[in-house]
Amino acid sequence: MDSGLYVVATPIGNFGDMSQRAIEVLKSADLIAAEDTRHSQRLLQHFAIDTPTMSYHDHSDERALHRIGACLEGGGSVALVSDAGTPLISDPGYRLVRYVQDRGFAVRPVPGVCAAIAALSVSGLPTDRFLYEGFLPTREGARVNRLTALAGESVTLIFYEAPHRIEASLGSMIQVLGAEREAVLAREITKLFETIKRGTLAELQHFVSSDSNQQKGEIVLIVAGAPKNATTVSPDVAALLLRLAQELPAKQAAAVVADCSGLRKKLLYEYLIAEKNSRVE
Repeated sequence: MDSGLYVVATPIGNFGDMSQRAIEVLKSADLIAAEDTRHSQRLLQHFAIDTPTMSYHDHSDERALHRIGACLEGGGSVALVSDAGTPLISDPGYRLVRYVQDRGFAVRPVPGVCAAIAALSVSGLPTDRFLYEGFLPTREGARVNRLTALAGESVTLIFYEAPHRIEASLGSMIQVLGAEREAVLAREITKLFETIKRGTLAELQHFVSSDSNQQKGEIVLIVAGAPKNATTVSPDVAALLLRLAQELPAKQAAAVVADCSGLRKKLLYEYLIAEKNSRVE
């Protein structure tokens, strides 16, 4: 096998999704860098892979990089795997990729399963354009602020979420995006209790809160984008904007709120004009 770093996608639940090429790469590599070696051991044992492993994760120090670099400098090959799915999607592998590339070594993808793309493919929501956001902030205030910044996006939004935060995140989405925004809950994809549920955010919140089983496992949330040319502004931001517009010209009020909220100034200005016109009518 040619020397280099191989970024290897692994199954997110069903071992049948493991590609033959991925198995061959993991067997032939001189070293496997795994996010959690204990977690990866079950996969390696299943496919009778006895390649030496080492830990590489968000808190790995320089020694881990140097060990990988030494293997490559000696003409060897290293396979990078995450706990599940495609490495570098919501994990720290990009630092290793840059480290290897900056030293002139090849980095080769071994494609396969990705939870975000798998969920999107069965969501029934538009797939021509989408934005992968990963995990939202854990604190409510920061989460609401981030969602507010995304509220006007017309593309499909993809989020990962921890099971113990799914109710809170859906609540924040309802607060910012509105209870009627369409969304999909994709849980435990490819596993025994796989769930794909499409509905409004309000319906999904009720679905999750009324069944504790829906608050377990790996979760992807797919949220429809805002209608094109829509002026989607959360109630809190709208209240602030309208109050400032009583004291300032509309463009200036929109500029001030844009600085505070992260929303586009044009979006906020259009919202003010729409509100003014609706009151005249």
